[in-house]
Amino acid sequence: MTEPQLRLERWHGSRIAQRVDELADLRMTVFREWPYLYDGDIDYERRYLQYYVDSPRAFALLMLDGERPVGATTAMPLADEAEAMKKPFRAAGFDINRVYYNAESVLLPEYRGRGLYRTFFRERENLAREYGDYDWITHCAVQRPDDHPMRPADARPLDEVWRHFGYECRPDLTASFPWRDVGDTEETEKPLLFWLKAV
Repeated sequence: MTEPQLRLERWHGSRIAQRVDELADLRMTVFREWPYLYDGDIDYERRYLQYYVDSPRAFALLMLDGERPVGATTAMPLADEAEAMKKPFRAAGFDINRVYYNAESVLLPEYRGRGLYRTFFRERENLAREYGDYDWITHCAVQRPDDHPMRPADARPLDEVWRHFGYECRPDLTASFPWRDVGDTEETEKPLLFWLKAV
């Protein structure tokens, strides 16, 4: 249950275009943190978020405190995602048309620890079930080495959170996706590990 002062906006398909810049700002802010260390820019963001605008079944949930966007979550059919994300599922024998992809969940630091991520999971999973033609729902997480120089001393993986929501780690489903890390000048490929749940 979201807190009374927070409100939700639900956007689908091409209508997401109306909120691209707010989504981009949240992504660039939150993903700059560990473990993504993403050094984003608005042009890159607009190109990436075009996948959602172009996908009729894409979904963006924006969480606002008054008029201020403080969190968001996105999802779309895996079949509409970048080829790099579809490749491991094809290789493992999945019908990518039967997989719904939980893309991002971002929440500003001062709003964490209130159970709001539960809303993000519930909204995306309910939507996948409502469509009625997906067998699986998935998300992925970047893999960083334990000795990474920018790893915070108190960094904790979210594995137990995802298991709590019923997701299973699938080491056989891994992808690679490029972005520029904080402090770097060029994009580099990052390994991504998928988690899977039956719809």
